[in-house]
Amino acid sequence: MCALRFGLIGCFAFLAALSLGVASADAATIVALGASNTYGKGVARNQAYPAQLEAILRAKGLNVRIVNAGINGDTTEGMLQRLDLAVPNGTRAVILQPGGNDRRKGSPDRTADIQSRLSARGITVIMLPNGMLGGLPHQPDGVHLTPEGYHMLAEQLASQVSGAIGR
Repeated sequence: MCALRFGLIGCFAFLAALSLGVASADAATIVALGASNTYGKGVARNQAYPAQLEAILRAKGLNVRIVNAGINGDTTEGMLQRLDLAVPNGTRAVILQPGGNDRRKGSPDRTADIQSRLSARGITVIMLPNGMLGGLPHQPDGVHLTPEGYHMLAEQLASQVSGAIGR
């Protein structure tokens, strides 16, 4: 029946997608909201911590989808303004990494407002303070992590995220 409905190639593509562990519709959605260290500045997108965290959690058998909503140079004011678009309904948890751009750009810290709005929507907030990045391997700029640093960060976050989504 599959071959008749989708064609032989479509059927093989569907089976291949299933075998690769593509997130299903019932996957727990987690949004990584932040600035450049969430985005993964200076590394390939699949080397940023959200992609590595998703791979780690899937390897542990969790059906998750982690959305990278990081924007280079963003402030917490910018994150607050795009919150409803960046964090869709049904999101189970948000990893919030405010970064250091508020201070650098003279912008007010809106972290508490972001947390409040997410909590009002029943979304668990996992804070990723800048202090958590200390001691991890950084790029020569001393601000952004290396792929290894992002992997180490993802490893540190894995148990916290799985606990937050109840799995």
